[in-house]
Amino acid sequence: MAGSNVPSISAFSAYTGVRATVMGLGRFGGGVGAVRFLSLHGALVTVTDLRSAEELADSLASLKDIPVARFALSGHPEDVLSDCQLLVVNPAVRPDHPLVLRARSLKLDVTTEVALFLRHNPAATIAVTGSNGKSTTTALIGHLLQHAYPEFAGSIRLGGNIGISLLDQLPAMRSEDIVVLELSSFQLAQLRREKFRPNIAVLTNFSPNHLDWHGSESDYRRAKQSIFDAQTRDDVAIVPDDADEWRIRSTKFCFGLADGGQDGAFLETGMLVLRSGSHEDAVRFDVPAQLPGAHNRLNIAAAACAAWLAGADMKRFSTALQSFRPLPHRLQLVVETAGRQFWNDSIATTPESAIMALRVFPGRIILLAGGYDKGQDLAEFSREIKSRVAAVVLMGQTATALHELLRDASSELQIRIATDFSEAFECAVAFSQEGDIVLLSPGCASYGWFRDFQERGDLFSAAAKGWSPN
Repeated sequence: MAGSNVPSISAFSAYTGVRATVMGLGRFGGGVGAVRFLSLHGALVTVTDLRSAEELADSLASLKDIPVARFALSGHPEDVLSDCQLLVVNPAVRPDHPLVLRARSLKLDVTTEVALFLRHNPAATIAVTGSNGKSTTTALIGHLLQHAYPEFAGSIRLGGNIGISLLDQLPAMRSEDIVVLELSSFQLAQLRREKFRPNIAVLTNFSPNHLDWHGSESDYRRAKQSIFDAQTRDDVAIVPDDADEWRIRSTKFCFGLADGGQDGAFLETGMLVLRSGSHEDAVRFDVPAQLPGAHNRLNIAAAACAAWLAGADMKRFSTALQSFRPLPHRLQLVVETAGRQFWNDSIATTPESAIMALRVFPGRIILLAGGYDKGQDLAEFSREIKSRVAAVVLMGQTATALHELLRDASSELQIRIATDFSEAFECAVAFSQEGDIVLLSPGCASYGWFRDFQERGDLFSAAAKGWSPN
């Protein structure tokens, strides 16, 4: 893979004196990264966010050494576009937001943090998206490139939706580097205008999600499709082996858990098969214990395919992954106390991801489920709960809907609706007995009760570590 040229200092000096507005500072690094980058390269930056200064305390603290021209918080006043030349929009802001539409009508340069980075990125790019598993797959690709590519002369740089802004790394980046970007549907919807073209594009899976933001499944699918749209035959697309509905102009590779003869990566029992045309390799492979479940085996297969095509040595993959540490809140064993295991899967914000977590455990499960309503169909999730769960504690907006789906006079499933998280946890442990799995895998977004999925997972982990049967 080859990137473009190293960005010149003059490319960054072009921001000197530019009046820029960052719309949505947020708490996950992207907004902060854009503010720091633009301010340090001479732009006059205004920051606007719907949240208050108190809610954004951590992000604001990280900017205390940066000369920000203006903070307009607790709302988006129209005058933030006064004299504005560049508008950097947080991915969570819908493209039809009145302020964004006004900026476009004024012919302003409207972009996002990740698009701003890509304008100057000199390196080859591996981009990862999907409804579930994209953060883990992104981290796995980075880990394999770091630990199974000893001849690599550049640097591996992870960023994007995984919570890392790469803007501050641009001055040091070279064309020999490899960027691994996790991209959400929100980011891809906005990158569509930029005709983003990754060297390797990975789609982990697809199921309807974020319909409250996209408005329809077709719009959500169109956002995911855009990761492939600007690619050519010189590029690579990696998709699940059962995904035939995507328009792909680049060279297609598949991944799965059974070798069907396609080009790609297939992780069968004890064996990893990698194939490209007439070239085929197979090596023995041990799945790390810290990555349980079929969904993680699929993540590994997708990551192995991307890392292999980028030049990593497949013979080193199995050993390399033994040192991989899963990202927090992703089917993470928190603690084992009084014969109960407490698992934090707060990242499971879709029914599909929660279903995959439920299928990992053969024993009794006490489940904490529910949350913010994104407009998803919960019927299959409820069926899986009834077939695999001994007791469930329901939370948030979707609690009532899930309760209606779960009510069945013939079922032995114990159900409780909680009014807050403390009650939810107490009910879950009250239902539990020795040998049980107490699992936070909500299948819904966190908003309402929690600031984000991280806060939800942190509260669960703290409660689990502090719990004892006495």
